[in-house]
Order: sequence, then structure tokens, then C-alpha cells
Amino acid sequence: MLETREAVLGVDIGTSSAKGVLVALDGTILRTATREHTVERPAPGHVEMDAHVWWEEFVGISSELVSGTDVHVTGIGVSGMGPCVLLADDAGEPVRPAILYGVDSRAEQQIEDLTARFGEDEILDRCGSVLSSQAAGPKIRWIADHEPEAFARATRLFMPASYLGFRLTGQYALDHASASMVTPAYDSATLDWHRPWAEHVAPGLELPPVLWSGEVMGTVSEAAAQSLSGIEAGTPVVAGSTDAWAEAISVGATAPGDVMLMYGTTTFLVAITDQPAPSRSLWVTSGTSQGTFTLSGGMAASGAITGWMRDLTGGADFATLVREADAAGVGANGLLMLPYFAGERSPMHDPSARGVIAGLTLSHTRGDLYRAALEAAAYGVRHHIEELRAAGVRIERVVAVGGGTQNALWPQIVSDVTGLRQEIPCRTVGASYGTSMLAARAAHGIETDGWNAIDRACEPDPAATARYDDLYRMYRELYPATRDIAHSLAALQRDG
Repeated sequence: MLETREAVLGVDIGTSSAKGVLVALDGTILRTATREHTVERPAPGHVEMDAHVWWEEFVGISSELVSGTDVHVTGIGVSGMGPCVLLADDAGEPVRPAILYGVDSRAEQQIEDLTARFGEDEILDRCGSVLSSQAAGPKIRWIADHEPEAFARATRLFMPASYLGFRLTGQYALDHASASMVTPAYDSATLDWHRPWAEHVAPGLELPPVLWSGEVMGTVSEAAAQSLSGIEAGTPVVAGSTDAWAEAISVGATAPGDVMLMYGTTTFLVAITDQPAPSRSLWVTSGTSQGTFTLSGGMAASGAITGWMRDLTGGADFATLVREADAAGVGANGLLMLPYFAGERSPMHDPSARGVIAGLTLSHTRGDLYRAALEAAAYGVRHHIEELRAAGVRIERVVAVGGGTQNALWPQIVSDVTGLRQEIPCRTVGASYGTSMLAARAAHGIETDGWNAIDRACEPDPAATARYDDLYRMYRELYPATRDIAHSLAALQRDG
């Protein structure tokens, strides 16, 4: 049994699982817990999840982390995938399943309607981004248009972190970074809801008060404590954030010039700026702390492709696949892949994009295919880096996080393709660790900068970078060359 000590709890609700960490006040991870789950896909382009599962998993994870220990939990941080749209009544009871972030592309008509109503340039000026499948506003409007009975019962808007916060404390609030993803209802200049547009996007909804990540939103209520094991009423709960922003906190990528690169089921980048950097291809949000903003982008599939490929080719373990991919060498023996297996979010915002594998011959191996998938994700990262620079973002430091950093090959390919040095910290647990940092700061005033030191750096190989330059040019040419065919095939898939 662990010695008696104070600790903080961080829980993150992700796309495929919920993860929690119990962390001592010196940053040591005492315990971890995970709950796997699946999302629902009730129609083409629709991706949803029952929010009750989020609370059930929080209760289960917190019990697993704390039970059987003498640890006293002194603060709680929560984060989650996003931006999601969960509409609920005054009591916090959901009126329908939550609509997920940019992987859900149902609101294309609402994007067109809202853009026409407010003007693309005006939306860009006020919000920093144009409307896309990543924006939460059109999805709220979709519910109002298509499910008026459910919408009529709704009074409040939640995302995973704010929903858990409400269940824990009874307080209704949303962090600034997440609120700024409810485009076009949030004003990036005033750092508040833009009421004239919000009233059209979310008519009749009581929009939540907005807090900075790490501010205390409330304390665990007596009612919530009865459902929890080992967590007392009165324990502070901090406003967390959307998962990628909490990931950035977990690795200290919080200063202007920093870029957090997340290797996971999808690939996500968050660049920290000191001013909004408007972009038509990426997403501007408020930062997690006052005085910062972010420009971010996310691919729809990256690590998901490697998992699909493993299953398709006999279920070999990842260590074997990585070894075979390493042997394939730069360029995967003449294979080139477009990683748009689930459409693409940024920078194209094309839900009808599809995956392409070009150059296949009978001599290609499983390792070649796996290498091509890793390189495709790296090309997608380079495309985003170019878009960040085009928006005027300075890139001084890249910090990598996520499960994909656990083997050396994928980060090395990304550094070689982009020409950028990456720092990889000791702990790549992710968003749950970031929210535990927020909880420690709020509950104890602890400075957590020393919690997660850099473990190693990944330096680009100039010779490999030079070879990848030509391959990247072909990668960029392949999408427009195959787009019309991909769109036609996507239409056939949607029509059954």
C-alpha cells in the first residue's frame, strides 16, 4: 500500500477511451486507469456518444485510482475530446447523444447557411477561423433544424470536461479555449460570447460562464461524493479544457513559439501565440491562460490507419511492424499514401477526401505499407507546419506527446519530413496529466514546470529531409489529382 500522501486526480475523456491518473504533489504518477469505449455512427458522417458513459467512466476510474490507498485527493482536473456538442436540460440531463468534434461532418448545410448569413470574411475577422466541421456552432444549429423537439428541451451546452465538472460540482461553466470553438458564437477579441450571433446559432440556450483553464469552477458536492469512492465533498474541481490543449499543458508547451504535436489515433497540432493568427485553413482559439491564443489543426486519421493496417495484415504486434517499416527505408520503396481514410479535417476541410495508396506493385511488403502510413502522417504534419508559417506563426520549439512517441521511428520520420527538431518529455501520458497539473496549481499553488522534464530530442537527418522534399511535392500533387474520383467514390459509399 502506498504511504499516506496528498495527491491530485486528472481524468480525460477521449475518442476511444477515458484515462485517469493519480499524481503526487511532486509530479510522480502513482496510479493510472483506463476505460475503453466506442463511439456511435448512426448515419454516414455522424459520430456521437452517450454522455452518461463519461460520468460512469469517471466514477469507475476515480474509484480504481483511489481505492485501497491512503491517498487524500485534494484537487480534480478534467478534460475531454472536443469541441463536442452536448445539449442538456437545467438538471444536466442530456436531451440527445453528444455530437463529436470535426470527425462528425453532418452540419455541412448549416455551415453554408451560417456563412451566408454572417459572411465568411466577417466570421474570420471576429472568430479567427472560417466555419468547418470542427466548429461547434453549426452542429448546435443542426439539432435545432433537424431535431426541434430535442432542441426545445435543451437549455444548456456542455462539452465532456464541463459536463463532468457540472456532475461533480453542480456549477455550469466552460473554459475559454473550448468556448472559442463554438464558432461563430464566441468573439476572439472580447474573449466572450458574441450574443447577436449566438442567439441565432443557439436560440434559447443559456450559454455557460467562461473560465480560464485551471480556475476553480466549484467543489465536489455532497450528492456527487455519494457516488464516488475516496473523494470527499468540498474537493476543488478546476475548469479543464479540450484534450489537445490539456496535452499541451502536460508537456509545458504553453508559451508563444511553442508547438505541441500529438501522436495518436489522430494527429493534432497546437501552436501557442500571443495574438490571434487568423487562418482560413486552421482553427484559432483562446489559449488556456490569459494573454495567449492558439492556432491548431488536426488530421482525421493517422494512428488509426496503422491500427487498421495491422488488423488487415494479420494482427502482427506493433514492434514487428515498426521493425519492418524501419527496414523499408525512406520513401517506403516507392509507395505514397494519402492518409484521408476518414475524410480530412484541416487544412483541406474535406469530409469526402479518401485514402489513396499510389505506386503499389506485387513486390511491396507489409513493412512498405506500414512505412507509407507513417510517412503519410508526417507529410500531413508538414502541410500543417506550412499553414502555421503562412499565418505568421513563429515556431521556436516543438514538443511531442502521445502513444506514437513510444517508438523512435515515427517521430524520426516526422522530424526528417519537416526538418524540425522535436523534444519528447519523460511523461507522455497526455491530457489527464495536464489536468492534474492544473489541479495541483489551483489546490496547492504548486509550480508544476519541473514535473515533466524533457527526456530526449529527435533531430532531423538532413540527407533524409532532402529525399523527402521530392516525395512531399508528389504528396501535395496527389490529392488534387485524385480528388474528383475520391469524391465520386465517397458519394457511392454514402448512398450505399
